[in-house]
Amino acid sequence: MRINLTSVFVDDQDKALRFYTQVLGFQKKTEVPVGEYRWLTVVSPEALEGPELVLEPEGHPAVGPFKAALVQDGIPFTSFAVVDVEAEYERLRALGVRFTQEPVSMGPVTTAVLDDTCGNLIQIAARG
Repeated sequence: MRINLTSVFVDDQDKALRFYTQVLGFQKKTEVPVGEYRWLTVVSPEALEGPELVLEPEGHPAVGPFKAALVQDGIPFTSFAVVDVEAEYERLRALGVRFTQEPVSMGPVTTAVLDDTCGNLIQIAARG
């Protein structure tokens, strides 16, 4: 068994696609119209056949309160692995990304938390 898909709920698929590709560096994998939305996925350029991240419209009524509660409490919705948190933090800050947590070393892992502009906090993390 392996992870094939995972989702992040977004308030605007076009804005999310721009952020996740042009800022974070993912690549668009799939885009299929589905009613007023699209089945829209991105992948890491390091693993084009790896797990896909679905940029999922937040249309369900439970999503808004759920996302707002996570942001209010400073809890990231998901986490992405990077090689060097400090370097990625500096690169993303230079692109205008807002961080809610600067890089913090916690023993064997370093993390930082960013705002994805689509209603989510996203953690970046590196081991070592």
